Amino acid sequence: MSLAELLVALVTFGLVAAAAFTLLDEGQRAWAFGVARAETQQSARVALARLTGEIRAAGRGGRGFDAVAVAAPDAIVLQQDLDGDGVIAARGERVTWRLAGTILRRDAGGGAQPIVNGVHVLALTYFDAVGAPTAAPAEVRSVEIVLVTRPDYSVPGSTVSTALTTRVRLRNR
Repeated sequence: MSLAELLVALVTFGLVAAAAFTLLDEGQRAWAFGVARAETQQSARVALARLTGEIRAAGRGGRGFDAVAVAAPDAIVLQQDLDGDGVIAARGERVTWRLAGTILRRDAGGGAQPIVNGVHVLALTYFDAVGAPTAAPAEVRSVEIVLVTRPDYSVPGSTVSTALTTRVRLRNR
């Protein structure tokens, strides 16, 4: 074997190794993007399902109180009379949803518990019985929720986010 043959073999091996490394790197990037996309979608679905369920149930148990106690653009306080005593005082009868940093939190009387991480936008818009926007908690009959989630880690070469929007009607008002 001559020196020229050895150099040709080394160059050929180097080209094949570089191509294999490039394919492996692109495969890892595609996998990381897919995992991040699945995580953001799952987080958004979980948060939206829990929040919409509680908004629908708000006002249950009576009419002597407002179903929505606070109607802020980035937080909502929901009320329901679970024990039927006519007073909103028991644990779980007043529930607060708010975004703290990138963590969506729910407080039902035992402290603000994290629901999902990676939430970058929680935008709430409130509507009255005729569908007009309102800021008065007593007039709220439906709520539009915009939720944008991103992964807690960075995905090289791309930005992954999921945006979900829904409009929920209060069943008990």
